[in-house]
Amino acid sequence: MLIANNWKDYELLDCSDGERLERWGNVILIRPDPQVIWNTPRDKALWGEAHAIYKRSAQGGGAWQYLRKFKEPWSVSWGDLTFACRCMGFKHTGVFPEQAVNWARLQTIIRAAERPVRVLNLFAYTGAASIACAAAGAAVTHVDAAKGMLQWARENAALSALADAPIRRLVDDCGKFVQRELRRGNKYDIIIMDPPSYGRGPGGEVWKLEQEIHPLIRDCAGLLADNALAVLVNSYTTGLSPSVMAYIMHAEIAAHRGGTIDCDELGLPVSSMGMALPCGASAFWKAEC
Repeated sequence: MLIANNWKDYELLDCSDGERLERWGNVILIRPDPQVIWNTPRDKALWGEAHAIYKRSAQGGGAWQYLRKFKEPWSVSWGDLTFACRCMGFKHTGVFPEQAVNWARLQTIIRAAERPVRVLNLFAYTGAASIACAAAGAAVTHVDAAKGMLQWARENAALSALADAPIRRLVDDCGKFVQRELRRGNKYDIIIMDPPSYGRGPGGEVWKLEQEIHPLIRDCAGLLADNALAVLVNSYTTGLSPSVMAYIMHAEIAAHRGGTIDCDELGLPVSSMGMALPCGASAFWKAEC
């Protein structure tokens, strides 16, 4: 497991009985997590400090219940980068802290290249990976189907003093954008994708990960430059293991280009237990040096 243990502004304080207790800067939240199937004792004083809790509804979805006053948005920092946080629908805050492991790996690859690097970030959300790559010196094309997420990504870039960084942000269906890039003959050195399990594009297009992930990786392989550096595929879909993603990436990328593929779970250290909570999976293809 790859553990994101280099945070100062984020801490997974405890987890028990289907919920996480997390510190985001000065804000403490309780959020549901279906992987937390254990029911370990809770420190009442610690859990009682929460500012808000996300409660699921029996009819689907859920809502935040505010327990203490705090200002939204607030911010958390990772290294030199700063991200805005909000209590969003479906329990999210705008940042996936376990992805810090991948941000660091991408930054190392970009800096070691010592040449201009073009990055394509698909399903780019609020732009943390885009900003991490831009901070390391890359030019980034950032694509997401939700217009509101692009505005949030601009906000994060400004908070990180990267408002003028070479990040091209587009509202588009990621699959259709990749198809057009193939026709245009554009190439990228690094491709990142963080696809949802299920979603809809800006024109109502339906996305189902199990049906779409292999064709998307195949198409993205056609966008890689001759001297491409890396491809990163993230998944939070139950049943799509890191090994499955690695198998597809080997068939479509490594079998033709060589290089290495690392696949593993991502995790966050749990302060109360000294253990790590699994938080999704990644498959990472890296070109031979």
